[in-house]
Amino acid sequence: MRWRSSPGELRGSVAALVTPFTDGGELDLASLDRLVRYQLDHGSHGVSIGGSTGEPSSQSIAERAAAIRAVGQAVADRAYFMPGTGSAKLDETLELTAVAAEAGADAVLVITPYYVRPTQEALYEWYRTVAREFPDLPIVAYNVPTRTAVDIAPETVRRLYTEIDNFVGIKETTHDFQHASRVIQLCGPDVLVWSGIELLCLPLLAIGGAGFISATANLAPAAHADLYRAWLAGDHAEAQRIHYGLHPLVDLLFVETNPGPSKWVLHQMGLIASAHVRPPLVTPTAASLERIGSLLKAGAPFVSPAR
Repeated sequence: MRWRSSPGELRGSVAALVTPFTDGGELDLASLDRLVRYQLDHGSHGVSIGGSTGEPSSQSIAERAAAIRAVGQAVADRAYFMPGTGSAKLDETLELTAVAAEAGADAVLVITPYYVRPTQEALYEWYRTVAREFPDLPIVAYNVPTRTAVDIAPETVRRLYTEIDNFVGIKETTHDFQHASRVIQLCGPDVLVWSGIELLCLPLLAIGGAGFISATANLAPAAHADLYRAWLAGDHAEAQRIHYGLHPLVDLLFVETNPGPSKWVLHQMGLIASAHVRPPLVTPTAASLERIGSLLKAGAPFVSPAR
């Protein structure tokens, strides 16, 4: 919780971790600890667990809570910790947010409630309720309309940002780049906006973004951290080189539904004990593995080595 009182410093590259399971489908906290150490060793500025890459909808609240506690303990203030604590149910969201607060989270990602398609007023009330319950904990909206079927409007983000002291920003996982631009325009340059779309990580920095919360950072944490540092230093040519060099790894991640492909690669690297994904996901097919292998070879210079 080192950065909890100074959320403006929550910038840079954040790894959106997979949640490792055993071959039998049980939570694998030993592998999760290795993943955190891998991120810290390679310079990630922040670590997250419990977003879409972490398969939260296939886990119980107790399992998600155990993963949050394990990551918080492993991070131990060496990077900032911003777990996903949202659910489609308010009581579960509050329960997980309380766990994150106790586990030392610097901020929490709260996904827009999925499936029920709430109105903008309902979204405002949802975030206001969570923020008021935890007034000392920075709250970040997680906007991912392709998975939730609801898009939090830039005007709603402005309302939350201007009216609620501990509502600090948004993770934009939408290909509508205008959305992020409107949020920054309406809220001002101090609002924190992270990209959750891999190929928009660099472009978002150009319009005032705080950084990116990236699934590809599971495989290439150093490259993502270096991209952010290069941009910050004004070395735009180097930032572009890394951006384009990461394209094969981005394509790899989505050969099948994320996180199946990345889990397979992490297993091959020895970082997790199993490539298991929970139903309704499946491990990549033979044809997909051939494609994944080709893309991995193309992106190999940007994959951070396991130590």
